[in-house]
Amino acid sequence: MTAHIPFDNSYARLPSSFHARVFPTPVSAPRLIALNRELAAKLGLDPDALTTPEGVEVLSGKRIPDGAEPIAMAYAGHQFGKFVPRLGDGRAILLGEVVDLGGVRRDIQLKGSGPTPFSRRGDGRAALGPVLREYIVSEAMAKLGIPTTRALAAVVTGESVVRETERPGAILARVASSHIRIGTFQFFAASGNVDDVRRLVHYAIARHYPEAASVAQPYRAFLDGVIERQASLVARWLLVGFIHGVMNTDNMSVSGETIDYGPCAFMDAYDPATVFSSIDHYGRYAYSNQPSIAHWNLARLAECLMLGHHWE
Repeated sequence: MTAHIPFDNSYARLPSSFHARVFPTPVSAPRLIALNRELAAKLGLDPDALTTPEGVEVLSGKRIPDGAEPIAMAYAGHQFGKFVPRLGDGRAILLGEVVDLGGVRRDIQLKGSGPTPFSRRGDGRAALGPVLREYIVSEAMAKLGIPTTRALAAVVTGESVVRETERPGAILARVASSHIRIGTFQFFAASGNVDDVRRLVHYAIARHYPEAASVAQPYRAFLDGVIERQASLVARWLLVGFIHGVMNTDNMSVSGETIDYGPCAFMDAYDPATVFSSIDHYGRYAYSNQPSIAHWNLARLAECLMLGHHWE
């Protein structure tokens, strides 16, 4: 039984400034520990094929399936208010895109799949604990009706990673309507690369906000659409007591999905000052600050769009 994935990779067709072509680093003994069979079926994939040894090798990055064009995406970002001009996928590789049964284009990304040109001396790997946390929390958010990236599979690698201690290594196969972040726009705007800002805007409009393409001010319509989705998203977070933990501009998707479940949590008891990140010493990303941080991040997106279009 072959694990066939019908890839159609639009982001990989963008210029080389948008990404680095890099293959996942093979792991020694991948073993499937969780497969989201319902999600696999919605993507048009065969869940049974993904549980075969070949399928598990695909989900771990050990085997590159036909049609995949692995890339690490480039982006920048404000991290706790400080701008970093070059971040990018340091431990994640986008295998490619599929169009699901509902006609929606989806990314399939492997998180923890080895170093990339953006790793900044990191090992590019992930430990089992954070992989399971993102799997469980992202799927809980989906069941709550909150827009989110999804977990397709979790695989242990048969290798260890060293963090505070030695821990089992793992890889998360993550699905998103895209991985375009506010920080992706910042990456090009920071260097004054107007052409690529415009390319990215037009790509994001075509993929996420096609209605904006036909109006008199498409850039403004795109920004309005992102604002509307982010406002709705953060309001839903607040309703369930969710604390993202690290609302950096590189962790905010222009599609309006919750992305990058690092230090995150649901409050056990209401306290607007609750922080859930060991490095958020000043409470920048506290529960009650999430709306104002979203507003701040969206202002950074507006700055990028002004560079690209000057509000024609």
